[in-house]
Amino acid sequence: MSDKVLEFLNYVSGLVWGLPLIILLIGTGIYLTIRIGFLQVRMLPYSLKLAFSFKQDKGSEGDISHFQALMTALAATVGTGNIVGVATAVVLGGPGAVFWMWISAFFGMATKYAEAVLAVKYRIVDANGQMSGGPMYYLERGLKQKWLGVLFAVFGAIAAFGIGNLVQSNAVSTVVKTTFNINEWVTGLALAIFAGLSIIGGIKSIGKVTAFFVPFMAAFYIIGGLIVLFLNIDLIPGAVALIFTDAFTGKAVAGGAIGAVIRYGVARGIFSNEAGLGSAPIAAAAAKTDLPGRQALVSMTQVFIDTLVICSITGITIVMGGLYDEGVAAGDLTSASFAQFLGNTGSIIVALGLLFFASSTILGWSYYGEKCFSYLFSVKSVIYYRIVFVAMVFVGAVTTLDIVWTFADIMNGLMAIPNLIGLLGLSGVVIYETKRTLEKIKEEKVEAKKETA
Repeated sequence: MSDKVLEFLNYVSGLVWGLPLIILLIGTGIYLTIRIGFLQVRMLPYSLKLAFSFKQDKGSEGDISHFQALMTALAATVGTGNIVGVATAVVLGGPGAVFWMWISAFFGMATKYAEAVLAVKYRIVDANGQMSGGPMYYLERGLKQKWLGVLFAVFGAIAAFGIGNLVQSNAVSTVVKTTFNINEWVTGLALAIFAGLSIIGGIKSIGKVTAFFVPFMAAFYIIGGLIVLFLNIDLIPGAVALIFTDAFTGKAVAGGAIGAVIRYGVARGIFSNEAGLGSAPIAAAAAKTDLPGRQALVSMTQVFIDTLVICSITGITIVMGGLYDEGVAAGDLTSASFAQFLGNTGSIIVALGLLFFASSTILGWSYYGEKCFSYLFSVKSVIYYRIVFVAMVFVGAVTTLDIVWTFADIMNGLMAIPNLIGLLGLSGVVIYETKRTLEKIKEEKVEAKKETA
């Protein structure tokens, strides 16, 4: 019976994550990129400076800083997709899939920017005095289509238990068992306690934890990856050249066509950075900011860090190693590639990276899920959601989850549909807020010059 259910869910997942949704996701990114004048290129240096300045806008409403909002969103997106997802893309689509991950990230930065603009623009103060925002609110208050907001919230609340909980805790317990021979229930209990202590205080508590935890975990994996690249710098030009040539020749390992290269590259890129799915703007809405566009500039750096930095390190290392063409399973490919260059140390770097990434994803998605849940019911009901969410962390660590993964994957894809409708329908608002923000930044630069003169 379970095999038939899984087969059916895999079929539905294939439909949801098929070519139409991928075209809609990338198409929306291209459309928004043109309308905001390639802002992700022009304003990237300023955005990165603002994201890591740790300063807060004076007199601004919000619960957490720009940096904490970014780290919360990164906590949710930097996960198994950065390690296993990239490997899957290369195994199924060939080295050229990495190029299409880069393309999806470039246009995804515009999508992420627009999501954050609307999230801050249409956010509200809830019954607990905290900010609430995201697709459900801009679909209701901006697009005037509450039914779409309800649909998004339903999909989001369910997806949080799968993609953001059960699957992640299972990945952690598996890697800890394999690498350190620690029993799954021990890992599950420790992870549930960690999650419970982190999320019990809501976004302010999560923001503090992720602000400390996420930079450390990202730096750990990035430094490990850069060591691999630096020690084998002579292999990088060949690997990058192969990525570019294979992107257009279509010599995919599986599928053997340009369509397979593009599909798997774009799909796994979006799966990793979540641009267009509507999850990250829920965290952006909690940020202390004077203008929607200012927090949006910070939010778009999430895609840059997630895909153009972390996924690139994984992808280039895999292509340099060449093991993707030797039958190594996607789940083991990144670890095997790192081990090829660093020995057992490489395997430990990937294992710890996966442990950190998956653990942090639980925190970010707990917040996304509870916000969707409170939109559907009430703020008072959130405590029950948190209790069940923490309990499911333990369940995920000690059970097999093929059906849960596939079902949650479907919910994840369905989240994107109402969200993209909102982004396209409210693109005029994004343009207006962009102009306001750029004018404000220009004025600030003029004032700064006067003060230093």
